[in-house]
Amino acid sequence: MLMRLLDFTTLNIEQLTVVLSWRNHPNVRQWMLNTDEISSEDHLCFIESLKQCSDKRYFLVQRSSENVGVIDFTNISEDSAEIGIYANPNVRGVGESLMRTLLDYAFSTLKLTTLSATVFADNQRAKHLYEKFDFTETNRTLYNEREMITMELHQ
Repeated sequence: MLMRLLDFTTLNIEQLTVVLSWRNHPNVRQWMLNTDEISSEDHLCFIESLKQCSDKRYFLVQRSSENVGVIDFTNISEDSAEIGIYANPNVRGVGESLMRTLLDYAFSTLKLTTLSATVFADNQRAKHLYEKFDFTETNRTLYNEREMITMELHQ
């Protein structure tokens, strides 16, 4: 099924509110570097900051008219980027579709050759998803006393 990408900088207030509610959902927030709840004001400031950034892209992903998740690209360079992905916490079974959408955009639109993702070692669902798409572990570090795994994919 065709996925549609909506740039965060073009979202209406209702869509921005939905994205913020997902980001603040405990099942999503627990896997973020910043586990604090994000205020509406901070969220809107972040969205505004994206309008000035050439090295970051964030997208709300829709399947048909259903909002199913978020994908993002940060530290975008000529051939690489760091990526992030999370599903609508109220929808199951969309991880692979989100990943396919992310990879297509990364390789077809951005023309990247290397993608990097960082996941908490205890986030087995995320780690398994990345492995399923041929990401390999390249490093382990500690962040706030939690083990993090860096995984990469080279095309």
